[in-house]
Amino acid sequence: MTTQSRDLIVWGSGPGGYVAAIRAAQLGRKVTIVEREALGGVCLNWGCIPSKALLRSAQLYHDMKRGSEFGFETGPLKVDFPKIITRSRDVAGKLSGGVSFLMRKNKIEVLMGNGVLESGKKLTVTDQAGKATTYSFNDIIIATGARPRPLPGVEVDGDVIHTYRTILDYRRMPQKMLVIGAGAIGIEFAYFLSTLGTQVTVVEMMPQILPQEDTEIANGLEKILKKNGMIIKTATAVADLKKTGKVVSATLKGKDSEEKWSGDCCLIAIGVVANTENIGLEKVGIKMDRGFIDVDEFMRTNVPNHYAIGDVAGAPLLAHVASHEGLVAAEYIAGKSKHPMRYDNIPGCTYCQPQVASVGLTEKQAQEKGIKYKVGKVPFSAIGKAIAIGEPEGMIKTIIDEEVGEVLGVHILHSEATELISEAAIIRSHEGVAASVLDTIHPHPTLSEAMMEVMAVALGRPVNT
Repeated sequence: MTTQSRDLIVWGSGPGGYVAAIRAAQLGRKVTIVEREALGGVCLNWGCIPSKALLRSAQLYHDMKRGSEFGFETGPLKVDFPKIITRSRDVAGKLSGGVSFLMRKNKIEVLMGNGVLESGKKLTVTDQAGKATTYSFNDIIIATGARPRPLPGVEVDGDVIHTYRTILDYRRMPQKMLVIGAGAIGIEFAYFLSTLGTQVTVVEMMPQILPQEDTEIANGLEKILKKNGMIIKTATAVADLKKTGKVVSATLKGKDSEEKWSGDCCLIAIGVVANTENIGLEKVGIKMDRGFIDVDEFMRTNVPNHYAIGDVAGAPLLAHVASHEGLVAAEYIAGKSKHPMRYDNIPGCTYCQPQVASVGLTEKQAQEKGIKYKVGKVPFSAIGKAIAIGEPEGMIKTIIDEEVGEVLGVHILHSEATELISEAAIIRSHEGVAASVLDTIHPHPTLSEAMMEVMAVALGRPVNT
């Protein structure tokens, strides 16, 4: 087999891979992308983008049912579930085409096929027709992503038992659904289907939903979701999950309780597994860490000229993290920057309604670190714009250093939380203090005034609360 030479290979075209490829090309590298399925990866085709299209449909449905509150008399609404799914798939298709355009624009070669690493800086790519070609490279960025973590002994059939991958293209609206796992994926799909009328039960083994979020914020969201009809059971395990025809059943085991559940749909949302098997990592001696590729702050593996980014390189498993890791790796490889990856200022977002967004330390983390801190909390019912647009539910919370007032964390529960959190991330990226936020004039009336007001509360200088 002849070997073809390439400069930089980016293995995977998700939000980490395609961003890394574009940046490297801008910096003068000749870039080849290897992708086995579709440009844009899981995020664009089967994750972030299509799921947000679904959530938008749910939000519109919820808002339209509130029409009389805003002076509109509306008739009965009908949910066209297949059309909602079709729109979501169309959105993903359009954006995948956009990535293809960016590849052409930046003169990036695209090879479709499955890759396997070989020793001596080589990657063998097998296309859909079964033809294998080996490529040598100067550098490679591994961005092979991750897939849904299975539940041992349970077969995902895409009809009754689902992962996020299969349910995104499921055309029949469930009547009664069990969601296993109350992280961002589980809560988002639970909200989507519950809002449209499915009876949803969410089960989470941890003591709270959204286990990575501030407890007060997570508990506030749980209260709202329950009020809107969702059944949520925390500190609860699922046992005896099985499918019989079109029915799925399980036993839900709490600390002091046990109950039987049955319905027509189950979503398993218990995390992901890195795509590291059978791709040749062991051939070149790449070091692993708990199933993920071990990397340093410049995304370097232990093997020279081999880099890894995105989900395959471990937590936090977020699209925007992958993209930034891609920039870090591309700029380092091109010799243009030695800007290391920073993991202590990454916004986390959950796009149910109300949304949850956060950055920095939770109150529990501040306590565990032994930091002396102050807390500011402001309900959105105290913010004029929130009342005017009919979205007063939720709160904003900040944690600041007691001595110098540095902003250690910001946590938001609100319909527009994910659009508000970036200000907090910028504040923290500059090691900003609460007083500087308070002294920055925010326009009125806006939801962003909540950021200014919460800093005032933390400093003991509240005006509107």
